[in-house]
Amino acid sequence: MHLEGSCHCGSVHFSLESAEPYPFCLCYCSICRKTAGGGGYAINLGGDHRTLKVEGKEHLSIYQAILTDNETGEQRQSSGQRHFCSLCGSALWLWDPSWPDLVHPLASAIDTPLPVPPERTHLMLGSRAPWVKVHADPNDKLFDVYPDESLAEWHERLGLKS
Repeated sequence: MHLEGSCHCGSVHFSLESAEPYPFCLCYCSICRKTAGGGGYAINLGGDHRTLKVEGKEHLSIYQAILTDNETGEQRQSSGQRHFCSLCGSALWLWDPSWPDLVHPLASAIDTPLPVPPERTHLMLGSRAPWVKVHADPNDKLFDVYPDESLAEWHERLGLKS
């Protein structure tokens, strides 16, 4: 599916191809919640990084989160690069060189009408803010951390690959 997206102020526009366009995954981790969350979570999609086209690159900034190991307390910088508009602050997509062919646009930045998922995956619930009430439908899956099923596997299991 061809996706078009933009920031709130219109300074950055982007497009890409996605075989995983269903906004199925609600991430409650502190990084997503604080950098892009509405309702205490963020929703990201899967896309082909090789097809990403960007207008307004001069207005892009990148944030790489600092991760803390829960057991040792050691900190390190995430390899994930969260792209956002430097003018309006809109979160746009995440790209990580560990998986160079993938890009994860945030559903909130997509202007193309997205398909409605038949079920959703709520992940990183162990990190959710205490004020966030989880609104899960009966078929939704809930995880304190990451599920074993990837975004691509979820689309495939439900016969939703485009």
